[in-house]
Amino acid sequence: MLFSSYFDSHIDYVELGNDTRNSEFLLLGFSEEPELQPFLFGLFLSMYLVTILGNLLIILAVNSDSHLHTSMYFFLTNLSFVDICVTSTTVPKMLVNIHTQRKIITYESCIMQMYFFILFVGLDNFLLTVMAYDRFVAICHPLHYTVIMNPRLCGLLILVSWIMNILHSLLQTLVVLQLSFCTHLYIPHFFCELNQMIQLACSDTFLNNLAIYLAAVLLGGAPLAGILYSYSKIVSSIRGISSALGKYKAFSTCTSHLSVVSLFYCTSLGVYLSSAATQSSLSSATASVMYTVVTPMLNPFIYSLRNRDIKEALNLFFRGKP
Repeated sequence: MLFSSYFDSHIDYVELGNDTRNSEFLLLGFSEEPELQPFLFGLFLSMYLVTILGNLLIILAVNSDSHLHTSMYFFLTNLSFVDICVTSTTVPKMLVNIHTQRKIITYESCIMQMYFFILFVGLDNFLLTVMAYDRFVAICHPLHYTVIMNPRLCGLLILVSWIMNILHSLLQTLVVLQLSFCTHLYIPHFFCELNQMIQLACSDTFLNNLAIYLAAVLLGGAPLAGILYSYSKIVSSIRGISSALGKYKAFSTCTSHLSVVSLFYCTSLGVYLSSAATQSSLSSATASVMYTVVTPMLNPFIYSLRNRDIKEALNLFFRGKP
């Protein structure tokens, strides 16, 4: 669909050398069809509310049950909090745009949205890596688990994750701030995504692309390699268990985490593969929904449905028993 007529009625051209900070962007979203707007609004509002409620229940269940005050559930509550933040960074603005039919977002708001989105998605990645390490210690070194995964180390791992991702997000944002935009400032997406912002620039984007590639290798590839290494050791340890029941119990402690890891990385890779394979902005935006909205929504269901301790904690929480 052509958006030029809609765009021309809202945004003027920005000439090279003008103050980009006074500019506005247009988030094109998914569709301009009026009859689809109520459906899209209801769909994403429902998914957002389910995401918030599901992840809050996980946090409340873990905090209310002293039996769940372990490193594994400490990391899970952090993951639930970050999932809430990931969705809250993008979906509320999209809902406002759908409801008001004004797709404008200011330059400052766009930069802030991009900063927090990079931060929280990066934290998701790091937390999944830390949780894989936790499962590695629990299965490969069970006798030393409580000693190794002590509260001090758990807190340090979370702190390091926050610091590294704050610095990474700040770096990406500062590099984008150096760009000039001199074409129609419409973003074929439902939020200010980093790659889309760079494609709009009319100044040199070499540093931006370099920062993205380095981050992909260091902050994307390294955590994935850590997860794969942890599970290779876990599989080796499980294969060494003699009884079938013992193997099942050991593997069952990893199934929820494996499901979340698979969902996160498959949807994330799907976004970039779809962007590389097709020029359709609608396909890219639709694929992005998977890891920005769907994945945070499904995570609580994965952990609650496949984890007896969480189900028991939720049951006690609703019954009002300590």
